[in-house]
Amino acid sequence: MKLNKWFVAIALGVIAINLSSCRSIPKGAVAVRPFDKQKYLGKWYEVARLDFKFERNLNNVTAEYSMKDNGKIRVENRGYNYKDKEWKESIGKAKFRGSSEVGRLKVSFFGPFYSPYNVLALDDNYQYALVAGKNLKYLWILSRQTTIPDNIKSAYLQKAESLGYDTGDLIWVEHNK
Repeated sequence: MKLNKWFVAIALGVIAINLSSCRSIPKGAVAVRPFDKQKYLGKWYEVARLDFKFERNLNNVTAEYSMKDNGKIRVENRGYNYKDKEWKESIGKAKFRGSSEVGRLKVSFFGPFYSPYNVLALDDNYQYALVAGKNLKYLWILSRQTTIPDNIKSAYLQKAESLGYDTGDLIWVEHNK
């Protein structure tokens, strides 16, 4: 009997630790509120990102968001692999993690598996965005144009650094195609 109680206590402790570490937004980060999904829809250019396997060796990266009939958001990511010399494209879907008034979504490109997509900063005209994943390994700076003004760039870099991001690791995406 004692062994069973001990096992249950350990199991509950492990579950509690796992649940507390399953963040969907970096510690200290707050998503944009109010968020207007209609203004966010359309084409965005990736200006900078932290490298990760699904975007490795890509430049000319864009993301286009549009509404689907079922209320979810269609996500079309596109980029040019400069090593393979070919365009890559991924079609996915996004939905809000809660209220659509908050810039916290989850995105899926692989069936039922979703990844956090958190809009941390956004200008009033929805021209520039700072987006984070679930932790300090995922960060993007987006713009409606292929460049971003220095003052916005500085503000977004400062915000990212205040959360613990190493902005020196950002890849500044080339747009030449």
